[in-house]
Amino acid sequence: MNDTAISRRAGVTIWRQIEETLADDILNRRITERLPTETELSERFGVNRHTVRQAVKALAERGVIEVVHGKGTFVREDQIDYQLGRRNRLAHSVAKQRRVGKSQVLRATETTPRNEILQLLGLGPDEQALQIDSWDVIDDKVLAVCTQYFPLPRFAGFDVAYAELGKTHLALARYGVDSFTRKFSRITARVPSRTVAEQLRQPPSLPILYVETLYIDEQGRPIEFGISRFAGNMIQVVIEPDQEDS
Repeated sequence: MNDTAISRRAGVTIWRQIEETLADDILNRRITERLPTETELSERFGVNRHTVRQAVKALAERGVIEVVHGKGTFVREDQIDYQLGRRNRLAHSVAKQRRVGKSQVLRATETTPRNEILQLLGLGPDEQALQIDSWDVIDDKVLAVCTQYFPLPRFAGFDVAYAELGKTHLALARYGVDSFTRKFSRITARVPSRTVAEQLRQPPSLPILYVETLYIDEQGRPIEFGISRFAGNMIQVVIEPDQEDS
């Protein structure tokens, strides 16, 4: 029986709608372990098995599910636990879980950001920051689309060190920042722009985790304001306020 509404919306193929529906089921834990069989999914959506197969293949390519030949199709349980501590970053959580991660710099520009960011960075209305757009890549998959701001002139040329070293904290050390503190992080669930969804290889209808963070140095001076747009099905945020950072 077809219990899920699938329509022939202009520009959205049937298999893509099925992919989005299944991804939403997984994200909201309506499907937690094993996917229904192709036959069961065909009956649910009222389509042929070839259409279902296209949707399942797309989910597998995104890393949401894993096809085990002879056994079935299973939801992947390899989310990153992002531990929000005062002195750690995503790179520390990735290393702790023995995953391979790096940041990939896409572009860098000197810009005057909006007033809120200027104030957070301790900059005046006519001063500039270095904006770096990057990806956080884990095991060759894009985990987050990031925008980072560093106050100028202190961090002039920072993008060169960042691109070379692949991790923000290593590049900060080259600029004399050996210790830093997370002053705050704001976390919200949002619907991504189509561009961000494409970079994360997820449907635009699936929410992302939108994390804004301000870091300061040992003297309390702002060193970075960052915005990370995380694929919601690849990360879970862990907050341990009573634990010392390791």
